Amino acid sequence: MILFIIDFLQVLLPFLYFATVWAYAKAFFSGSAPARKAKTPLLAVTLSAHLAYLLARTAAFEHPPITSLFEILSVIAFSISLAYLILEWKTKVKGTGYFILNLPFFFQLVSSLLVKDQVYVDPVLRNNLLGIHVSSALLGYAAITISAVYGFLYLMLYHRIKSNRFGVIYERLPNLEVLERLSFVSTAIAFVFLTVAIAVGLVWLPKAFSDFSYTDPKLVGTVLIWLVYGTGLAARKLAGWYGKRIVILSIVGFGVAIISMTLINIFFSGFHNFY
Repeated sequence: MILFIIDFLQVLLPFLYFATVWAYAKAFFSGSAPARKAKTPLLAVTLSAHLAYLLARTAAFEHPPITSLFEILSVIAFSISLAYLILEWKTKVKGTGYFILNLPFFFQLVSSLLVKDQVYVDPVLRNNLLGIHVSSALLGYAAITISAVYGFLYLMLYHRIKSNRFGVIYERLPNLEVLERLSFVSTAIAFVFLTVAIAVGLVWLPKAFSDFSYTDPKLVGTVLIWLVYGTGLAARKLAGWYGKRIVILSIVGFGVAIISMTLINIFFSGFHNFY
């Protein structure tokens, strides 16, 4: 029965994400009242189905769904969507979902098409603390991604205003102040989740890996990202950084995160490479 649920949700999720993106797009570009009413509840339904899918995979295969690239893509899709829903709930700004939710739709589509059932995995991957460590890190990276998207939207709108070029994007996007606040709140969410990931990692990883090293490039990269965003939060609170300056810092942090998740992970990380 549980395998049937997994297969059913695996097929259903891309359609749910597509319907969610369509509702947000319809609300943004045409101002459709039914789409405006339906989009957030539809996202909540999609996230509920996605959570059920991830829990079902965990129960069926007795390990967190992080044992392959395509499982991780699904977790990233869930993380970005959840981080966006938290942001939407916290800020009450609901007009930017289309620009965010295209990413989880694409990631889940690829995952649903290519994921395999991982029954036999490295025993370390069955540890729930690893699941907390990785999930927190991915939620942090998801919030970083959202912060960067708002940063790019801020810069795009800023340059449109400077050049007196207006259109539907200018009319429907929040103003610069709101976009900067959305980027900042996303940064704060990222900082919290990365703090949890680092704390769990520093406590558990030395016990789980005999070759653990505090100088592991991926660990150093994560701490560097944490410091970049911590600096941004402190700069806004203590030094009064606002607007373009803080937005650019969020984009720089996103660039560091991309390097950490790609080049460092592929070519330099040591004990982290266990699947």
